[in-house]
Amino acid sequence: MALLLARLGRFSARRRAWVVSAWAVLLVLVAAIALGGMKFSDGSFDVPGTDSARAMEVLDQEFPSDEAATRALELVVQDPNAPLTDSHGVQMLQEAVVDLQSIPGVTAVANPLDPQFPAISADGSTARINVTIAVETDASDEELHSAVASVGERLEAEGLVAEIGGSLEDGAPEIFGPTEIVGAALAFLVLLLTFGSLVAAGANMLGALVGVGVGILGVLAFSALAPIGSVTPILAVMLGLAVGIDYCLFILSRFRSELRDGRNVEDAISRSVGTAGSSVVFAGATVIIALVGLTVVGIPFLGEMGLAAAFAVFVAVLMSLTMLPALMSWMGRRALARGDRYPVRKASSGAPVRAGFLVSWGDWVIRRPLVAGGTAVLALAVMALPVLDMQTTLNNPGGEDPASSQRAAYELVAQEFGAGAQDPLVVLVQGDGVQNHVGEVVSRISDLNNVSVAVPAGLSSNGNVALVSVIAESGPLDESTKQLVRDLRDVHMDGIELAVTGGTAIGLDSDDQLQQALVTYIVIIVGLSLLLLIVLFRSVLVPLLATLGFLLSLGAGLGATTAIFQWGWLDALVQAPQGNPLISLLPLVVTGILFGLAMDYQVFLVSRMHEAHVRGASPRDAIREGFKRSAVVVVAAAAIMAAVFGGFALSPSSLVGSIALALTVGVIADAFIVRMVIVPAALSLLGRSAWWMPAWLDRALPDLDVEGRQLDDGKVPTTPPTLPTPTHIG
Repeated sequence: MALLLARLGRFSARRRAWVVSAWAVLLVLVAAIALGGMKFSDGSFDVPGTDSARAMEVLDQEFPSDEAATRALELVVQDPNAPLTDSHGVQMLQEAVVDLQSIPGVTAVANPLDPQFPAISADGSTARINVTIAVETDASDEELHSAVASVGERLEAEGLVAEIGGSLEDGAPEIFGPTEIVGAALAFLVLLLTFGSLVAAGANMLGALVGVGVGILGVLAFSALAPIGSVTPILAVMLGLAVGIDYCLFILSRFRSELRDGRNVEDAISRSVGTAGSSVVFAGATVIIALVGLTVVGIPFLGEMGLAAAFAVFVAVLMSLTMLPALMSWMGRRALARGDRYPVRKASSGAPVRAGFLVSWGDWVIRRPLVAGGTAVLALAVMALPVLDMQTTLNNPGGEDPASSQRAAYELVAQEFGAGAQDPLVVLVQGDGVQNHVGEVVSRISDLNNVSVAVPAGLSSNGNVALVSVIAESGPLDESTKQLVRDLRDVHMDGIELAVTGGTAIGLDSDDQLQQALVTYIVIIVGLSLLLLIVLFRSVLVPLLATLGFLLSLGAGLGATTAIFQWGWLDALVQAPQGNPLISLLPLVVTGILFGLAMDYQVFLVSRMHEAHVRGASPRDAIREGFKRSAVVVVAAAAIMAAVFGGFALSPSSLVGSIALALTVGVIADAFIVRMVIVPAALSLLGRSAWWMPAWLDRALPDLDVEGRQLDDGKVPTTPPTLPTPTHIG
């Protein structure tokens, strides 16, 4: 592999104008396609295959709707001083209904005073006015919501309480906002401090931006053929930008090291792409495996997110192997800090600048592996403790913002109509002559614990399916509601089959499905990635050590996210709503991405240790060499990744913010604690046995020459150096 990539790097350097032009044309092409036809789906998190999802399919078949697609808001009105059924309250409600009917785009308004379908609380204090809105309308979602809110404001001027339940959301996401720009700026600052060269930092950032641009615009261009969910591009941008910067950093750092060792520009490019580029390919492959693995859990929206992000990572790898060498050819020795350009250092010296502290740190860890490693493990275990209290849900009832009008409306309805009134359970009663058994079914259901009301709600045209609406006494997230769903499914009658669906049941089933999928997913990605790392490092224990370290990082990331987003810590710094259960897909997404990134850091750090080991260094000397050559790069890469993810962690969206925060903390924990402390401590304790691999397995696995031995053997042509190596006298 090293030989092939070295030749690719040399080709890109020699054809730099052609390579850079090709990337520019590709960027313009995908941008034109994306801007001309990108489409977004409704963004719903459907989880097929659950009992409630199958029941919903039956419901749609047996009770088809001929009406055009609609959305809904609910205006919840309360008079704290008098019943709304008196003359003044009736007048206010009737005027509100008329005002709502006059809003363009509103197709129907349910009068809460309708005697056939009343929507007034038992004490008469609260009314629910359902407002049906067409999907296709000239008014924007913001204008529609404002129009309904203005009706509520007029009611409040009369001394009533008015809150708006439900939500209308645009499909197009904000892919790159102000906080993300700040994160990218911080990443550039880290590059500048790491390289000490504005030219090198600029080339690194330019390559990453072009890569993520092609990646995300490619995803959006594909949406012209198949609409994608609204959060799908955000994950691709978040990950594509972060790994693009890191992969360029790794190759560019090796390029600078080769220049210092006395190689001319073209040979330095060839060797850096052959060696560091091989590590980038493996690192990218582990991330892609983790992301593509999201497709095997059988949850469409997760698979879509994974494939989009995997494509962005693939583009980032391709960019770093082709466009970056072309840029390095243009940079030449300007990639080095001004003070490092002359004179050229002897090839044997090798250590990158500004690594002194990290080398000393590595020596300290090697001398005290039990103390350093044990303290680090204990610290991460403490950070992971909040995971024991982590709660998840597919959707937060009443919206994600506890301070919003939507949540206030939800709580008013729960208080005055019952905790389960907002989203009743729907029971499908199926069987021949089912209409003769509905009464008995309702009676059986009414006798169950936690049932507030059970009433017949409809009969299919063929008479084989009846609906029963069941309102629970508890809320959608309560454990007692989950038990009620199980109890309803356990009701058995001869010739009659019961199925439970509705928003609450779908949410509960989906949450359970996602938790079960997490175990399957971890087994798949860990298995495949372990095989890949065994091939890379020719060791069994090093990949296992990498995986165990990842689990500690994952626990720290999820623990911090639970404490901040669920418990409400650091509320002054977080823009997104806090105090809710975490979204169900978060553990899956974070597991996949963080596993890939953790393996990146393992590859970047340990590949140099492995090079030294292959060349005959002692175990401790190999660890020191890895720290000399790669510690600065790993620290910089993690700081960049944390800066990018940290920008997204300040998103006002709970979904985006919580995922980004988990990744930010996980990356910091993995790079600074696991890779800088636990891994070298463990390798020091293991000694030569760390690189043990059964002889039969060593013979069976392909030798991909990631260390670049073929480059040392002179199999790649070289060019005469542009500067002579200085002569040392004495």
